[in-house]
Amino acid sequence: MAVIDTASAVERQAGPSAYTPRVREILSWYESDNPGTKANLARLLTHGYLAGTGKLVILPVDQGFEHGPARSFAVNPPGYDPNYHFRLALEAGCNAYAAPLGFLEAAAARHAGEIPLILKANNHDLLHDEADPMPAHTASVRDALRLGCVAIGFTIYPGSSRAQEMYQQLRALAEEAKSHGLAVVVWSYPRGSGLSKQGETAIDVVAYAAHIAAELGAHVIKVKLPTEHIEQPEAAKVYAKAAVPIATLSDRVRHVVQGAFNGRRIVIFSGGAKKENEEAIFDEARAIRDGGGFGSIIGRNSFQRPREHAIKFLHTIMGIYAGEIA
Repeated sequence: MAVIDTASAVERQAGPSAYTPRVREILSWYESDNPGTKANLARLLTHGYLAGTGKLVILPVDQGFEHGPARSFAVNPPGYDPNYHFRLALEAGCNAYAAPLGFLEAAAARHAGEIPLILKANNHDLLHDEADPMPAHTASVRDALRLGCVAIGFTIYPGSSRAQEMYQQLRALAEEAKSHGLAVVVWSYPRGSGLSKQGETAIDVVAYAAHIAAELGAHVIKVKLPTEHIEQPEAAKVYAKAAVPIATLSDRVRHVVQGAFNGRRIVIFSGGAKKENEEAIFDEARAIRDGGGFGSIIGRNSFQRPREHAIKFLHTIMGIYAGEIA
């Protein structure tokens, strides 16, 4: 496994030198936003190992709520402690750490100002895993401000029969967040009775989900890596007629990014369930990089590994995005 030196990785810090022309270019895409929101976006882009590159690696730990504590943390028991994840994100040099209200409240004070925080403002549990999911609204903009966050996070499920309710909730929350200078990060995960299981990661559906999130005012959009499958018959005709390149993963990443305002919104890709084959994950990162994606938001594949292993694993991904590893 190709890795980079841990010590040199954590030495990279945000500062004036991280406010690069690339960061300025990205901020220029958000023309309607106030200085507070742009400053918080800048904090995301100028923190950690990838500071100034325009790439992001974010550690999300909402899986305890979403999947249950044992399924999330039993494989690496230190993960039951919320502070463990703050430290992991800091020591790995992540751009930000994202979590639900309780996990952030448990350790935000001792790490105040050390790393940009994203408060996950809605969550869904599996104790009643309905065909058409509808997350509960579990935190507020006021909570995010109180905890010193740079952004709120919100999940929508395009394809659910309740998607319109989520869109309306997101629109209202995004308006409030932006009025207080917070950025908006949207988990846009196609799911529900309107889609087949294969359709949840179909290229046409994932690109559509990214576009919906952008239309609803997201600054940063999180989607799953798309497959070559096309779910919608009418979309399949267009893809064929226009000869849209989707044969490789980097092609598909490029198409999803294009769907988010021709690449003028930050699109990052989820890591999904833990994979034992790390080289496969590194190859995915290469495809994201080569397809013009902005990085990864990678949870279980990070915190379900022992800490030192996880840090080296994350540094390798960061090295790929930084162009230090081919």
